[in-house]
Amino acid sequence: MTGLPHIRVVAAEIERDGRYLITQRRPEAALPLLWEFPGGRVQEGESDTDALRRTVRDRLDVGAQVGHRVLHVTHTYDRYALDMVVYRCALVGTPRAARVNEFRWVRPDEFSQYRFPGADQLTVDALLAGG
Repeated sequence: MTGLPHIRVVAAEIERDGRYLITQRRPEAALPLLWEFPGGRVQEGESDTDALRRTVRDRLDVGAQVGHRVLHVTHTYDRYALDMVVYRCALVGTPRAARVNEFRWVRPDEFSQYRFPGADQLTVDALLAGG
């Protein structure tokens, strides 16, 4: 266990017609312009499900139906340790780039064309490996 602060985040694995929704972080965000599955930080006292619904609405201006947990990864960055839990989700509505730079629907064979932060890359790798 490291002495670094721990941050818990949730992410949505959203699939439609064999493509997955990824979002690009805004230029002023930490890890700017990198790609990720939509989601964000779990606030104190908040459930994963509530955090995922809140962050998907905040970033893409749509609702999210949160399904089962797909995967849990941990990754250590320079200043903090990240616990990321990924849930299968479905969108309620049509997404728009509300608080993301951009979003795209990509096939698994296209993931290598996008740069992901370390923890997100672990989720992509697991998805591509089938689990």
